[in-house]
Amino acid sequence: MLWFLLGVCTLIAGYFIYGKVIERIFGIKPERQTPAIANNDGVDYVPMSTKKVYLVQLLNIAGLGPIFGPILGALYGPVALLWIVFGSIFAGAVHDYFSGMLSVRAGGASVPTVVGRELGKGAKHFMNGFAVLLLLLVGVVFTLGPAKLLGNLSGTSVPVWVAIIFGYYMIATIVPIDKIIGRFYPLFGALLVFMSVGLLVGLGLSDKPFYSSGITLENLHPKDLPLWPLLFITIACGALSGFHATQSPLMARCMENESNGRFVFYGAMIGEGVIALIWATLGMSFYDSPEALNATLANGGPAAVVNEVSTSLLGAVGGLLAILGVVVLPITSGDTSFRAARLILADFLNFDQKPIAKRLMIALPMFVVGFFISKMDFNVIWRYFGWANQMTAVMMLWTAAVWLKRHGKFHWVCTIPATFMTGVVNAYLLSAEIGFGLPLAIAGPIGIASSALVLAWILLRGGKGAATEAVADQA
Repeated sequence: MLWFLLGVCTLIAGYFIYGKVIERIFGIKPERQTPAIANNDGVDYVPMSTKKVYLVQLLNIAGLGPIFGPILGALYGPVALLWIVFGSIFAGAVHDYFSGMLSVRAGGASVPTVVGRELGKGAKHFMNGFAVLLLLLVGVVFTLGPAKLLGNLSGTSVPVWVAIIFGYYMIATIVPIDKIIGRFYPLFGALLVFMSVGLLVGLGLSDKPFYSSGITLENLHPKDLPLWPLLFITIACGALSGFHATQSPLMARCMENESNGRFVFYGAMIGEGVIALIWATLGMSFYDSPEALNATLANGGPAAVVNEVSTSLLGAVGGLLAILGVVVLPITSGDTSFRAARLILADFLNFDQKPIAKRLMIALPMFVVGFFISKMDFNVIWRYFGWANQMTAVMMLWTAAVWLKRHGKFHWVCTIPATFMTGVVNAYLLSAEIGFGLPLAIAGPIGIASSALVLAWILLRGGKGAATEAVADQA
């Protein structure tokens, strides 16, 4: 219990202390109009209250991420808690803050446009394709998971549920953001918090002891999978996730004042970190050993762990919450994934999204592609998603580092996590089955060398030749 409480207190302190440092380094301008006010179109640019924007942001970035990832990460032992806490404060929340605030300064632009302003047109075109691919993968992953569970519960075939969920995604993607997402998702966001806290209370009242061993860097994974780079790919949402960079612009178009950015963007990531910390603690405390946890995972994946933990600790109510968590939460991230993809494509094609016909012109082909992706092996999709997710985080962190360097600000708050994660994603790609399959003894040093090369390039040339339109972001 002591380690968990210490982790929560550290996350909260990180918000008030380091979050304030990040805000000062960025340099907010409360008097400046945000895109929600300046570009209000009643569809995607819609002013919403700060509390509502925060809860929508939390749900958009969370879904199943801070539940499934930490459960899998718990296999590594308490070192997972350290990554969640310090990753959230020094990497994830910083990433989310800059992805949101740089979008605000760019008029609510999507992540490829933000990246292109700092890293050039080549990076923009790369991110256009890469971000849309990532969002389609997320949308498909968050369709197949709940569809399979609903199919098992109802006896209806999985393709039928896939079609139903895709149908809902279509509606949520094209209607004004305040009609469904802004109206109902704050309730689901609050439910995500209450669900996690309720399970923690249930654990405290049960005969299951909180994980009481001392914090150790020892790898406890029953299959002896390497901590580096796998832990930092496994626990993404809850520590650092590039998917958030695709979601933050949605709320950058709804936030009413720049002074709200620390609460909305940095704060939502800290909130997700607390949720991830709860689930990692549950994974390590509910089961007697990593081997016992792994046995449940082998028989049904993280969803089986959620169901077993929830039902055991909270009874019938826990079972209902488990179903709600595994069905509703991924759906609420899936639809915003497709919405973000629509907006990225609209920016690329320069399509006005106020007329519903133009929204449909982008959405319909996008859902056809998503449907065909859903026919692929889920496990393969998930592995590619894990790498693509953290690669997006790397691009966003380097973008923020260049922006800070170009404006004469302290860029190391982004440069350090960007350098570290560059080594992680490259070592993973080189060693993973979906990549080059090299031994980690070779892939690891190459990954480290690649991060050093990128760092050197940024220090020597970062910020030079940036797009001229970026000058306006300080006006």
